[in-house]
Order: sequence, then C-alpha cells, then structure tokens
Amino acid sequence: MSRLCEGRVAIVTGAGRGLGRQHALLLAAHGAKVVVNDVGADLHGAGQDASPGHEVVDLIRKGGGEAVADGNDVSDWTGAKAMIDGAVKTFGKLDVVINNAGILRDRMLTNMDEDEWDAVIKVHLKGTFAPSRHAAVYWRDQSKKIGGPAKGRIITTTSTSGIYGNVGQTNYGAAKAGIAAFTLIAARELARYGVTVNALSPSAQTRMTEGLRQLTPEQRAMRDPKWVSPIVVYLASEEAQDITGRVIQAGVGRLAVCEGWRRGAEVPQVDDPATAGSLVRDMMRRVRKNSGMDGTELD
Repeated sequence: MSRLCEGRVAIVTGAGRGLGRQHALLLAAHGAKVVVNDVGADLHGAGQDASPGHEVVDLIRKGGGEAVADGNDVSDWTGAKAMIDGAVKTFGKLDVVINNAGILRDRMLTNMDEDEWDAVIKVHLKGTFAPSRHAAVYWRDQSKKIGGPAKGRIITTTSTSGIYGNVGQTNYGAAKAGIAAFTLIAARELARYGVTVNALSPSAQTRMTEGLRQLTPEQRAMRDPKWVSPIVVYLASEEAQDITGRVIQAGVGRLAVCEGWRRGAEVPQVDDPATAGSLVRDMMRRVRKNSGMDGTELD
C-alpha cells in the first residue's frame, strides 16, 4: 500500500470515536504522525472522558505509528492555539488540520432554546474557525520563512443538513452551511501561502446518526466510516496540492463534488409584488421541470 502521508503531521479533532477515529487510524496507516484531539464529551456535548482519545493513540502506537492525545476544547480560543502549538512542539511541524469535532442538539425551531443554538454553533463553527485560524498563521509564517508554499491542509466537515437542509436542525444546519462558506473563502485567502482548504460532507453511520433511520445490514455496511476516510487521507497528502475550495460528498458507495448554491433562471426586475410573485412561481416551475419534478404544482 502506497503511504500517502509519510512523515506528515496531522491533527484530527473529535478523533476518539466515529469518523474522527477512522480518519486518525487511516492517516497513521499512511505514515502520518497524529494528534488525536477529543474532550470525550457525549453526543450533546456534556461531560469529559479522555479514554476514547487515548484508546486511538494506543491503537496507532501498537500498529507502529506515532500519536499523542490532546484534550483541548477546539471551540476555546486559547485551547485551540494550545493544540496547534502542542503539535508543532511534539513533532516539529504541522501539515494538516482536520476539523471533525461536533455535537447534536436537535429541536424544532419553535422549541429550540438559546443554549441549544449556542452550543451547536460554538462547537461546529467556532470549533472549525479557531484551530484553522491558528494553523493558518503558522503556515503563513512558514511560507514566508521558506519562500514557497507551506503545503498545509485544512479539511473541514460540513453536512447535507447545511447544504440542502434537514428538519429539526436549524442550529446544526446553520453551522454546517457556515462551515461550507468558511471553506470556500479560506481557500481563496490561504492559496497565496500554498495552503489548501476543502470540506467533506460525509454519509456515515456514527453515534451522531445512530437511531435516525432504520438500516438494513447492507445499508449499514455502506455507511461504514471506512468509506469516507480515504478521501480525507488523500486531501491531506501533498498529492492534493491542486485541489482546494471544494465541498466533497463521500460515503454510501459514491463520491460527489457539491457545486453549492447555483444561480438559476433570471428575469427583469419589477416593482409590482403581484407581478414579482408570478415571475418567481414561473421560475420555480422551470426549475422543477428541469429537475424532473414537473407535474407537481406549487402550493
């Protein structure tokens, strides 16, 4: 097996379980030195348990790899910097940051409280921004020091809930949509330093999706995190230097590049609301027809 990330240093947040765990293990199998970040919180973000992260570290070391555990809160400004600085201090450099940590506090909008909104936005959105920002500063300085591309990698985690929407997840979907936008903008800003930024929209069965739907054994097998992590490892490698600013869906037996919100049909503007409404409805009918949904009337 070709080792794509030989000698590279990668941080994986939320790496104690699920997708993050699989990312960390496969990165190590491909030669990366891994910082396994996990505070050990439950699905809703409560509590702390260091054991899942240490278990992943032990597995990597038993396989002949190098890894250390990190218990910093990625949504904390100081904690995120300590994680970045710790990786550089331990392994001498940093090449990859994979922002995977997340929680769920699903609720219909009419019932959602402020804490449920704030907690999800903080872990997902600020927990992506803070590590990425501190890593970006490190790579900017490295690029200036060596006079060339730093070849750093930021890989974020978005979701179809943010890209396409999902009932009961205004907080989670808003955070994930924000992460997708963050990815596209950060990719443009950091290109000058030779740093790529891409987002992964995974389809996998983890504790965050357990119980949301009934799956057959075959469907469960197709949603195994092992189908998602190979894309992460490739994007983390130096071979992916020309891929940036992309949102990639992975899992359930397929890969797809998401094109985001695309501009559709256009008509001249009008100042009469009734006429404007008719134009919007006409455009929507054209969208439905082009997407194979013709025949379904708008409400």
